[in-house]
Amino acid sequence: MAEYQVVCGRLSQIVFQNEENGYAVIRLTADDGEEITATGCMPALGLGEELTLYGKWITHPSYGEQFTAESFERHLPESVRGIADYLGSGIIKGIGQRLAEKIAHTFGEQTFDILQNEPEKLCEIRGITLKKAKLISQQYIEMSEMRLLMDFLLENGLPVWLTPRLYKRLGIDAMDALSENPYLLCDEYYEIDFALADSLALNLGLSRVSDERIDAGVIYTMTFNLSNGHTFIPIEKLVIAACSLLSDEEAEILPENIVDSINRLEMRAMIVREQIAGRDAVYLRQMYEAEDFLAGVLKDLATKHYKYEFNLEDLFIALSEDSDVEYAPLQKKAIIWAAQYGVSILTGGPGTGKSTTVKGMLKLFESLGLHVVLAAPTGRAAKRLSELCDMETKTIHRLLEAGYGHGGRLSFQRGLTNPLDCDVVVLDEVSMVDISLMQALVAAMPKGARLVLVGDADQLPPVGPGNFLRDMILSGKVPVTELNEIFRQAQKSDIVMNAHAINSGKMPTASGKDGDFFIMRKADTASVVQTVTELCKNRLPNYYGLNPSQIQVLSPSRRQGAGTMQLNRSLQEALNPESPDKNEKRFGDIVFREGDRVMQIRNNYDIVWERVDGSDQGTGMFNGDVGEILQIFTLQECLIVKFDDKIATYTFDMLDELELAYAMTVHKAQGSEFEAVVVALSSGISKRLLTRNILYTAITRAKKLLVIVGSQETISTMVNTNNKGRRYSALKARMNIEEE
Repeated sequence: MAEYQVVCGRLSQIVFQNEENGYAVIRLTADDGEEITATGCMPALGLGEELTLYGKWITHPSYGEQFTAESFERHLPESVRGIADYLGSGIIKGIGQRLAEKIAHTFGEQTFDILQNEPEKLCEIRGITLKKAKLISQQYIEMSEMRLLMDFLLENGLPVWLTPRLYKRLGIDAMDALSENPYLLCDEYYEIDFALADSLALNLGLSRVSDERIDAGVIYTMTFNLSNGHTFIPIEKLVIAACSLLSDEEAEILPENIVDSINRLEMRAMIVREQIAGRDAVYLRQMYEAEDFLAGVLKDLATKHYKYEFNLEDLFIALSEDSDVEYAPLQKKAIIWAAQYGVSILTGGPGTGKSTTVKGMLKLFESLGLHVVLAAPTGRAAKRLSELCDMETKTIHRLLEAGYGHGGRLSFQRGLTNPLDCDVVVLDEVSMVDISLMQALVAAMPKGARLVLVGDADQLPPVGPGNFLRDMILSGKVPVTELNEIFRQAQKSDIVMNAHAINSGKMPTASGKDGDFFIMRKADTASVVQTVTELCKNRLPNYYGLNPSQIQVLSPSRRQGAGTMQLNRSLQEALNPESPDKNEKRFGDIVFREGDRVMQIRNNYDIVWERVDGSDQGTGMFNGDVGEILQIFTLQECLIVKFDDKIATYTFDMLDELELAYAMTVHKAQGSEFEAVVVALSSGISKRLLTRNILYTAITRAKKLLVIVGSQETISTMVNTNNKGRRYSALKARMNIEEE
């Protein structure tokens, strides 16, 4: 701690506290009466506590001098006044300030001991029943356990923001569970690197060559690779990666140690090893079960061939007589197949008529008396499909009635035992769906229901594991209609034509003066950011009459080069600058301001919303939903966000679920369309993000105008880097395994 400055004082005010991660803004009263503002991760605070903070002084541009705490020590208050403030601070539900003062004055210095060991004595105070006394005691004990857990984390060099998460999932057993198995921290829920969990294990005396450590390293390596899109890892690659993770100067882990671990984990049914797709594949059990389940169900659906007493094509022709839509032969085939087969796939690039085809399917399903539900992976994709088809579309999570189960784990109300009420499921933007979510959807389909999969296989694969759509198409086991004719109307769009050119490995060509596709040659980050900002603030609104809200900036990256973080800062300053007429709220490195465009960055099924017109209300906002901050209420510590026709309230402890959305990554934009798109391609972006399918996906987000700001070299690199689908997945192979 020697390199840190130290401040001490009594906690006099909690300005802000995020219960999820422990981040707090507080005020301390020092012994000399000085008021100190401090920030940092400090979970489970209570007024009156004596705090010792270790950190440094900074000068905040808006809030002036404050202390940033890197770590801290705490002591429960000992004075009657301090105890009353602590109990009355809201840390224990059911105790207000008046009752807190009665308890503190009655029991004095013995208060905390009575809360812990003799709660029945609280009944001496009028208004406290035995039931209430036990409830108060239980909460105090839980708070004490959380304090002990936090101290345990600090002692072992672990971040204290883990405290609320550990306690939420493991309760009072958290410390015992950690001591028994430090590697439980490697669960993605905790967002902890293996090295930190490993450090705790070694601190607790676990040997570097112990079976427990090696097993944990193998599981972590496999779990980490899920984020790279792999459903399995070839054993030879797993051995190399796990050896690298676990070996250090003090101990070398040998390949045979990893193989022994794989055998142990297989015996415990935690992993599955199988020869498939020409590989000696090692799966986490849940990934194996997802692949195996999907292959089994979808092969069965593909064999279902529904017979009718009439000719489906004649029926559809009759239904289309009053329509001004002339369906191409491939479109007709896709529509008929959707009604004939248990599962079918419709794919194709922009301008090939996928939306028109889906509307034709719905018309045929309606005439057959079939109950159809529409679904998409994101809120914006669902909204777009709903507008195109004039029919309600739900996100997959909403359709499956997702919620939080025990310990904050995602669960679905709809499944094998409680299937959906429908005859057909039409799923759009399938390229975005990983195999775990696909497994959940297929499991919820009622017996005899049809499944229609719609998507562009040339767009980005899902963020999660697998490459479901591509694997299904390549399996050859499912009826697939690939629309490849660009309709005459779409041929007038340089956006559409360039998207197809890029997809075939050709460089895009800029439009003439009155076109819709432009390239501005810039290379360095500063020039790209400046040009993008000028385009959004002045040039595009002035020349094309676009409102800045109609323009979406996209970048392949968040932090590198002209990434979304730098772009958002510049665009916010230009489009929604600081003003005395606009309230704002700083959260970490982000300033949220009234009028800002923001995006929900994770699924939250509990946020309450209501329609703008007051006609309806519900719960749930989802990853990728974009809205505008209408109002910020500093005293009430909340802000109001308008998402299309919904209004939702966010308390300040929920702000980690929002980020600025003037610019977003291409991955976040998938499934959405915008009037105008500006793509920022500066130098300094990682080569792994400079790929053809990222460029293709970015361009196909634009409806009327597309501007690329970047160098010829960067564009050329992206066009020539065609590495889509390079994931370890065996779904295609499983679809082709013949049943014995």
